[in-house]
Amino acid sequence: MSLDLGKLDGVVRRFDELNALLSSGELDGEGFAKMSREHAELAPVVEAIEAYKRLLSDLEEAEEILADPSGDRDMREMAETEKYEILEKLPEAERQMKLMLIPKDSADTKNAILEIRAGTGGEEAALFAADLYRMYQRYAEGRGWKFEQMDASENDLGGYKEVIVNVSGTDVFARLKFESGVHRVQRVPVTEGGGRIHTSAATVAVLPEAEEVDIRIDPKDLRIDTYRSQGAGGQHVNTTDSAVRITHIPTGVVAASQEAKSQHKNKEKAMKMLLSRLYDQERESKDSARAADRKSQVGSGDRSERIRTYNFPQGRVSDHRINLTLYRLDDFIAGGPSVDEMIDALIAEEQAQKLAEIEG
Repeated sequence: MSLDLGKLDGVVRRFDELNALLSSGELDGEGFAKMSREHAELAPVVEAIEAYKRLLSDLEEAEEILADPSGDRDMREMAETEKYEILEKLPEAERQMKLMLIPKDSADTKNAILEIRAGTGGEEAALFAADLYRMYQRYAEGRGWKFEQMDASENDLGGYKEVIVNVSGTDVFARLKFESGVHRVQRVPVTEGGGRIHTSAATVAVLPEAEEVDIRIDPKDLRIDTYRSQGAGGQHVNTTDSAVRITHIPTGVVAASQEAKSQHKNKEKAMKMLLSRLYDQERESKDSARAADRKSQVGSGDRSERIRTYNFPQGRVSDHRINLTLYRLDDFIAGGPSVDEMIDALIAEEQAQKLAEIEG
């Protein structure tokens, strides 16, 4: 696929329009914020377009010199060298342009709701869910993200049956969305005396954090229940009904929070979770309709898909979507640079697939 220069010109024109609108002083606060976001997204695209068009212009000049048989010999030699250099640079410049023109996931700039649940494997699965929780917590700290627990259900051994976190910062959903799916662990459980290797699993769901503008809810469609907070083992940890459960009646979607001592704070957290779950549900139905024939699971967020195995005896972590194995499990489970290496590889694979789609 060769690039459509008309499409590139359209992007530049839109960028110039935004420049004029932002400096006009005619926009209200909401309009200014919206246009500023679009302007910031287009700025690197326009920079790449201009660099690409400069290459085309330089190539045209070099070819004009070479097309004139009466021209100066030294000039022709210089033009020949320049043409060779430009032709070497053009494929990569064109590839970058294609990447820039791939439609962006509108949720990529959002914060995320991270949900981790113990799967098959009993107590060991809950302990593994806690390991994943700490892994993401350290990874978030390394990237300067805020990591706030919203709700949790613990067992007596310090594992999590379920834990829900709000992660906020730059490019949170863009990177964490690849973590949705079933994570499998192979190791000798601390609960096992015989030294046998067990396999257990935890499910991770990453939802883009919805804002009120993303999804509208009629208050009449909500049922709000309050109850007493419970700790590990089911004992009450609060003497007041501070825990909150919100049910969206038309869809049956439920969100609950008992982390805060204040009922108001728990209601706020539960509402944030509910909005995000409804927004995610809406996105999923659109995505499945749009990509019904796509085979790949990379970035699809399919939570029933086994995406990764953490093998402790062999010290390896393997991602099954891209067949990548890293023999740095200690660093990975500690939320170290290996996590970024895996996510970068997943992003590169997704980009390659999208390029193949628009070229195919």
